[in-house]
Amino acid sequence: MSISPFQALACPLDGEPLTPSGSAWRCSAGHSFDIAKQGYVNLLPVQHKRSSDPGDSKTMVAARRRFLNAGCYQPIADAVSLAVFEHAKHETSHDAGLSCLDAGCGDGYYLRALANAVSREKPLALMGLDISKWAVQAAAKQDNKQTPQSSWVVGSNANLPVQSSSLDCVLCMFGFPVYREFARVLKPGGVLIQVEAGPDHLRELRDIIYPTLKAERFSEPEWPEGFTQLDAQALRYALTFSDAEAIADLLVMTPHFYRATTEGREKAAVLRSIILTVDVRIVRWECV
Repeated sequence: MSISPFQALACPLDGEPLTPSGSAWRCSAGHSFDIAKQGYVNLLPVQHKRSSDPGDSKTMVAARRRFLNAGCYQPIADAVSLAVFEHAKHETSHDAGLSCLDAGCGDGYYLRALANAVSREKPLALMGLDISKWAVQAAAKQDNKQTPQSSWVVGSNANLPVQSSSLDCVLCMFGFPVYREFARVLKPGGVLIQVEAGPDHLRELRDIIYPTLKAERFSEPEWPEGFTQLDAQALRYALTFSDAEAIADLLVMTPHFYRATTEGREKAAVLRSIILTVDVRIVRWECV
C-alpha cells in the first residue's frame, strides 16, 4: 500500500461533498473551510459544540503524546495495523484503494503507525478526526509526509463530516463510538475496529488512586445495529515504569486523573516505579 490524500470529506453544515480548492475545502453551496497553517481543517461548527473548547486539553494531549511516543502502546498499534491489513486482503476493489478514518484520533499516533507499516499493494487514504483542536494540531504538526495534510480534521463523532458509504475502515481507539454514524460512513462490508479497556487495564494504578475499587463488571460489547461481529482479540502484557514523569503522563492522559480523589492523585504523584497490566480487547465489526 501507498498513502494517498483523503478526499471523501462532507460539509458539516449541509452534508454535501467538499472539494479542495487552494487553501480551503468548499461545497457546492458555497460553504468554505480554511486549511490551517499546520495542515488541518476545522469542520466542527459552533452549533455542534457543547463547550467552547471541547475534548482533551492541551496538557492532556501533550502527556498522551509523550506516553505513546515512548512505545508503551506499540503492541496495540501493531495489532490494529494487522487488523486493517487483514481487511485489505479480503477487499477486492482495485479502483480507489482503501480509506480509513480514526474517529477520535488524538495526536494521530495510531494512524502514523499504520502509515509506517503499509506495503505497496494498494493505496490507503487516511483521515484522523478529533473533537479537540489541540489534539488535531498536535497530529498535524507531527505529520511525516506519509499522512497527507488534508488527513487531519477537527470534528465530532456525532456528526462525522464524511460522505456516506465512503469508508472501508473506521478505527475507534478507547473512544466514544457513535455506531449510527459509523454505519453511515462505512461501505457495506466495511469494518469497524474498536479497541476498549479490559477489566484489568491499568489495574495496579487504579488500586492506588481509588480508596475503594469495586470489581469491574466486564460484559461483551453491545451488538450495534447495522453491524455483525467478525472476531474479538484479547491483548494483555505488562508495562514497567521507573520514571515518575512517565507515570504522571499516564495518569494525566486518562479519565482517572479527574475521577480520582485528591488523596488518590497525591498517592500517584509520589510513585517512582510501578508495573502495570495492559488489558485491552480488539473487536472487529462488519458493516452490513
